Amino acid sequence: MPTVLEFRLPDLGEGLTEAVIVRWLVEAGEVVVVDQPVVEVETAKALVEVPCPYAGVVTARFGEEGAELPVGAPLMTVAVAPAPVPEDEPASAGASGNVLVGYGTAAPAARRRRVRPVPVTAASPAPSAAPVPSADPVLSVVPVVGAAPARRTVTDAPAVTGAPVAVISPLVRRLARQHGLDLRELVGSGPDGLILRCDVEAVIGRASKVPDRDTTAVTADPAVSPRDGAADGERIALRGVRGAVADKMSRSRTEIPDATCWVDADATELMAARAAMNAAEGPKVSVLALLARICVAALAKYPELNSTVDTAAREVVRLPSVHLGFAAQTGRGLVVPVVRDAHTRSVDSLAAELARLTGLSRDGKLTPAELTGGTFTLNNYGVFGVDGSTPIINHPEAAMLGVGRIVPRPWVLEGELAVRHVVQLSLTFDHRVCDGGTAGGFLRYVADCVEQPAVLLRAL
Repeated sequence: MPTVLEFRLPDLGEGLTEAVIVRWLVEAGEVVVVDQPVVEVETAKALVEVPCPYAGVVTARFGEEGAELPVGAPLMTVAVAPAPVPEDEPASAGASGNVLVGYGTAAPAARRRRVRPVPVTAASPAPSAAPVPSADPVLSVVPVVGAAPARRTVTDAPAVTGAPVAVISPLVRRLARQHGLDLRELVGSGPDGLILRCDVEAVIGRASKVPDRDTTAVTADPAVSPRDGAADGERIALRGVRGAVADKMSRSRTEIPDATCWVDADATELMAARAAMNAAEGPKVSVLALLARICVAALAKYPELNSTVDTAAREVVRLPSVHLGFAAQTGRGLVVPVVRDAHTRSVDSLAAELARLTGLSRDGKLTPAELTGGTFTLNNYGVFGVDGSTPIINHPEAAMLGVGRIVPRPWVLEGELAVRHVVQLSLTFDHRVCDGGTAGGFLRYVADCVEQPAVLLRAL
């Protein structure tokens, strides 16, 4: 008889605690094989296709497209036909070797666990019992077959003080602890009463409106929200990439005492150098790649700007490597892919890596590792047809170079008025890591390299 296994949303790494279901790739009743992608989810970092580590028949899916699930929440159940394995033989057959963080087969189990097979039939009811706990944080044996159980609301069952807390996400636990809420007194709106972040936030919002509330029987009421009374209008949830950007921008403005300086530069010679490079044999070089190489040279001369601030220790940490981020606008919002070890790359290598990461960002296939760890950001907002900006620093970095559009303008050259290709450069920097002299020196060096690319030869 087949065994029904519950596959839970795995840990996607980088400290991510939840994900939004974007698209299901399988239907209930469909046969899946080991490592087959079954659902596409969006995290605060990227779109991720989640593979199923077991082969079998999908018996149920949990969560509609657009729903947000915490890490560890049930994703789907799969009926797996058990292979006959001797009692004393280690059980590793049939498991996935494609390990995503939090699940897979890092090492075989010492001994196969005894489980009671559950027959899979179309007429089998879906009991409301909670899943049987398992030592595996993602996969567990559950008595659930057939269609997915109906989503429980907060009115389906009373809260039971002292019962096990139906919560998985550490974010939910921390949020409740910060606001003095006892999770045992809540009944969640997730599958099988799972307490979600929205449940806790609803109670917090309700408590902020009723100072003298009775805390002896608190239930999560999704209908009560701190947004009550707000003006009617279209509401767009701040979640996924958009929510991550909002959080980072807010933190940057809150923590970083930033300042901005800017200068106009004659980019005519830079454009001529690029044209000459692209006329020769070899891969094409973009303006962004040239600017990236200039940034690397400037950071070698002014390392104060390739740093971060340790607020707890009250120390400025100068970083040994340059991991260059660059802002990219996509259909999913603003993302900042990171070119690792940019200080070791040539212009050709930078051009190739920038092109690769740009393509992945447009397709929504950047991994969390390719979106984190930057030490300095290059923001080419000139592609939007604007000249200047005051960028918000990409926390926890210390600076960002902004580049406007390169357009023909009147320019005084050797005492004569001429038409030249001019660009406005701006540098937003953390005033804790350096003063205006260092920031001005960095920006002036960048402008000198733009105006006379031969200056870069000294940095090679």
